[in-house]
Amino acid sequence: MLPIIDPYQETKKITDFIKKILNREKFSNVVIGLSGGIDSTTVFFLLRRILPEKNIFPIRMDYQKRINPIDRLFETTEYRNKNICRLDIVKAVDRLKDLLSFDTLSDDSDRIRLGNIMARIRMIILFDLAKKNHALVCGTENRSENLLGYFTRFGDQASDLEPIGHLYKTQVYELAEYLKVPKDIIEQKPTAGLWKNQTDEKEFGFSYKEADPVLHHYFDKKMGVDRIKKLGFANAEKIIRFALNNQFKHHTPYTI
Repeated sequence: MLPIIDPYQETKKITDFIKKILNREKFSNVVIGLSGGIDSTTVFFLLRRILPEKNIFPIRMDYQKRINPIDRLFETTEYRNKNICRLDIVKAVDRLKDLLSFDTLSDDSDRIRLGNIMARIRMIILFDLAKKNHALVCGTENRSENLLGYFTRFGDQASDLEPIGHLYKTQVYELAEYLKVPKDIIEQKPTAGLWKNQTDEKEFGFSYKEADPVLHHYFDKKMGVDRIKKLGFANAEKIIRFALNNQFKHHTPYTI
């Protein structure tokens, strides 16, 4: 099983890390892309513990209009933030879609290409606004996504610091509950919001709850697949194959 985290100690460790990076690099501002999912919201809640509102720049960048609990959160007095920036990326994404002659989005490959374009446009926006506001870009990736290769190179993985990159997805849920992230955000199905009804777990063919202990045993404890299967993880081979198929993302660009 996964190691049990102490949410209090984890919060202290992460906030100390953020403060250390900001002090070392001589920055006081942070830009964060807020999808409204559990990862970005948890990181936002951590930032609020150590930085005043004026130093946090939350950026909402939707492509598909959808009801998102994070928007309701920002309507409340406690979480209202004057720096919040809401940008509609439809025109930018669709212009590139036309330029690159997408024939149909019923094809899986085209949907993934479009998702990559969205992620890279968001990256451009985040780093530009970071430059404008003399800020660091705060990433929101967790360890599960990283090990599974569930990210866009030069897109949503691009950041200046990754406060929850050491936590598995199921551990992020534990931390979110401790930080009192709203229940409707915690209970949403994880999604990158790339197309209608898209969810992480539909793409994987397995859940984070299934994947996390397998990833921990394989990558952290260096156990073989057969041994992991004997521990009762029937999906071990499928999960490890998914992760290994994306390992190239961690090694590019290749050099002599």
